[in-house]
Amino acid sequence: MLQGLTTAGLGKIDSNSHFIELASRYHFQSVDLEAADLIKELGAEQAVERLGELKLSIGSMGLPVEWRADEEEFLKGITKLPAAAEAAAALGCTRCCTYILPSTDLPAAHFMAIATKRLRICADILGAYGIRLGLEFVGPHHLRTRWNNPFIWTLRETLDWIDAIHEPNVGLLLDSYHWYTNELQVCDIMQLRPEQIVHVHINDAKDLPVEEVLDNDRLFPGEGVIDLAGFLKGLHDIGYQGPVSQEILTPSTPSDSPESLVLRSRQAFDKVFKAAGLK
Repeated sequence: MLQGLTTAGLGKIDSNSHFIELASRYHFQSVDLEAADLIKELGAEQAVERLGELKLSIGSMGLPVEWRADEEEFLKGITKLPAAAEAAAALGCTRCCTYILPSTDLPAAHFMAIATKRLRICADILGAYGIRLGLEFVGPHHLRTRWNNPFIWTLRETLDWIDAIHEPNVGLLLDSYHWYTNELQVCDIMQLRPEQIVHVHINDAKDLPVEEVLDNDRLFPGEGVIDLAGFLKGLHDIGYQGPVSQEILTPSTPSDSPESLVLRSRQAFDKVFKAAGLK
């Protein structure tokens, strides 16, 4: 597995160039970022060269399409997807991810119908560039009732939806926080095939009743109560070899320096990977 970072929880980082330099300095192997932004900063050839020098790959890009809103917003976003995918492919990125909110103000059946069509279109475009689409179920209880109608928040429902979308490049983004807030176990990971998993996020949770855990109040790996050793060992045992990217959502931007936070991340990864018996 590749140890990776997102910018979430790392404070105010000046640029993608700064981000990738910090990631490399503290021996991370992948970064989640928008390839088009890095190319805009450095140029395409220089971006490829710099990533090579730093021994980094791009773990994932975000889906630049608002598929949850009205048709106008969706169509506006879908026109941007080919260029974003082309930029990602140019830098060797083969994953794109988006999240599924667990409730919606639209009637759930209607939303399911239009969202299935939209995500299938997104997957088809991404597939032309050799990019997989990862869907992330979101588990915290407070979001299950944030909007009027319940939608999808479980692993099983998400796998069923992936089957319904029926595109070969669609799979899971598995986040340890949502695994935990769904009260899943290592045995649930063991039932997955590695090819079903597009990408992985890792983070930790406060010692609270699980129904009180907030989505935007996460901890660094190893600082909370999630069985991350079991989570990682389960992924390893089924043969998952892709990126495991830290994502620490917080109520406000951390005031510590990005360097100190990346160092804290390095120490966190060392702790939980060692506990899992992994390098």
